[in-house]
Amino acid sequence: MPNLRLAVFDVDGTLVDSQHNIVTAMSSAWGRLNLGMPRPEQVRRIIGLSLIDACAVLLPWAGPSVHRAVADAYKEAFRAMRLLPDTEEPLFPGALKALDTLQAEGWLLGLATGKSRRGVDSLLETHDLKGRFVTIQTADDNPSKPDPSMLHRAAADCGLDPCDIAMIGDTAYDMGMAAAAKTAAVGVSWGYHSLDELRQAGAQVVLDSFDNLTEVLDALTGARE
Repeated sequence: MPNLRLAVFDVDGTLVDSQHNIVTAMSSAWGRLNLGMPRPEQVRRIIGLSLIDACAVLLPWAGPSVHRAVADAYKEAFRAMRLLPDTEEPLFPGALKALDTLQAEGWLLGLATGKSRRGVDSLLETHDLKGRFVTIQTADDNPSKPDPSMLHRAAADCGLDPCDIAMIGDTAYDMGMAAAAKTAAVGVSWGYHSLDELRQAGAQVVLDSFDNLTEVLDALTGARE
């Protein structure tokens, strides 16, 4: 009987192309609080962090009360945007096929994301992915990446050791979290941080597509029987 292994995916920038909506919601939050307008590249840099931490990075001169106010305004803007009929957060090419292939080959699937559980649930429903992930770690119950808590909890949920887990993500936060948790670390090139940043943070491999993900994960974790 093959050993169980767990592939943990980041969401924004890895599975889902959500940058436009995130930038729009953050811009709306800043405008509502008369903070000016963030540059889109600034916002893309913090995608992956938990929301309060992201606001703190974007507004280092402000205090915790401002960070909380921006976070609340962002969440309100995002909820309103999701009600609009033309709002889209598409899966990246090959994402669904990669999940199907991993499951067919006996991998467990998980998520580790800076999104709230409510945001994750909405995405899972939109893309008909409910029930696919055996562990879902969100910002609601964990410190922000790159703290290893999300991967530690994912390991505990599945009763696995770090050597049986691979983290797949698009930011240095994901790779740093994997390095801290001592799991395999696989970066993807289509997200929000550069290849150099991914490698410097601990990525063992950086993929240009999902096409050979299974082979890469087998090589890093060992296709053991």
